[in-house]
Amino acid sequence: MMRRRTLIRAGATALAAPLAATALATWSAGPARAAQLPVRGVDLSSVPKGEDHGAVFRYPDGTVGDPVRILRDGGANWVRLKVWVDSPDGYHGKPQILTMARRAADLGMQTLIDFHYSDTWADPGRQDKPAAWAGLGGAALEQAVATHTADILGALAAQGTPAGMAQIGNEINGGLLWPDGSTDDWDALAGLLTSGSRAATAASPGTRIVLHLAEGGDLEGTRWWFDNAVARGVPFDVIGLSFYGYWHGTLEQLQANADAAATRYGKDILVAETGYPFRLGSKDGTPDLIGSSGQLVAGYPATPEGQLAWLRDITAVVSRVPGGRGLGVCYWEPAWTATPGNGWDPADPNSGNAWENQALFDYGDRALPAVTWA
Repeated sequence: MMRRRTLIRAGATALAAPLAATALATWSAGPARAAQLPVRGVDLSSVPKGEDHGAVFRYPDGTVGDPVRILRDGGANWVRLKVWVDSPDGYHGKPQILTMARRAADLGMQTLIDFHYSDTWADPGRQDKPAAWAGLGGAALEQAVATHTADILGALAAQGTPAGMAQIGNEINGGLLWPDGSTDDWDALAGLLTSGSRAATAASPGTRIVLHLAEGGDLEGTRWWFDNAVARGVPFDVIGLSFYGYWHGTLEQLQANADAAATRYGKDILVAETGYPFRLGSKDGTPDLIGSSGQLVAGYPATPEGQLAWLRDITAVVSRVPGGRGLGVCYWEPAWTATPGNGWDPADPNSGNAWENQALFDYGDRALPAVTWA
């Protein structure tokens, strides 16, 4: 959330690049573009598995291309990649991370590594320990976090593609590595976060450390969490926030929270995840996360234009964070299309995709206007 690269090779990419320049420039001539932020990111964690299962990605004119290049041509300059410790399907591990970081670097893009510290999805409702760490606690668990973090970031640095940023956990509102790292025991949680942060810096000295929460519109919750982290000396450089308008409040609430956090902690603010549907109606039969008009954000229809408007407006929010502390926006899984075998459940090869109507490629595999939001 695999391994034979198909359909997207150098010949097609070379052909697509000049055609893309005209198409993407035409898109950009529409509504005023969003303010340019330092980080214009795309989470491409699903790309290796999708490609191995036959996913195709096209420029607007229908020419097949490399999804990383298509998104880069649209304006993205960072690639975000999640890491699982021992994934059930063999993806989201070091081999894929190294390959994707190389692909990004070859296109002039930087990499943000998103450590989940789990064998599967980690989010506010689920922070499962990796099976290999199940019996660990205290100093042993801290060491496991440090070793895993250093292994990934050290390997990236060794191949000449060091991570620009690294998240020590994913959407860790309630902590990580439950039950040990729950926010019910802030001292234990701080020990785990500090261990990961210090290991990251030691393995890759130039990498900036991100602490990432969901619910980006929750000012009180964000303040409570970061007050606890700061009081215990957890080292970090960037505050990461997920913000999905259909779950996390209004853009005004995001603005208030981002402004307050930047001012209170003196840190840059990154919207580490966002997304919006370009249509309703599932392609693969699996119900989509956002599948009905009642779930939409007022003023943003489920259309290509509505998706683009959402991205430009959330980017404008981040650009207004005081003191130049608005670092950027990352779109979550813009290339996770409905490809058989690349479903939601990593343990079930027959599972479908609940996200394809929020990708930045339409049901004909063509890049959507929102590719140019950055």
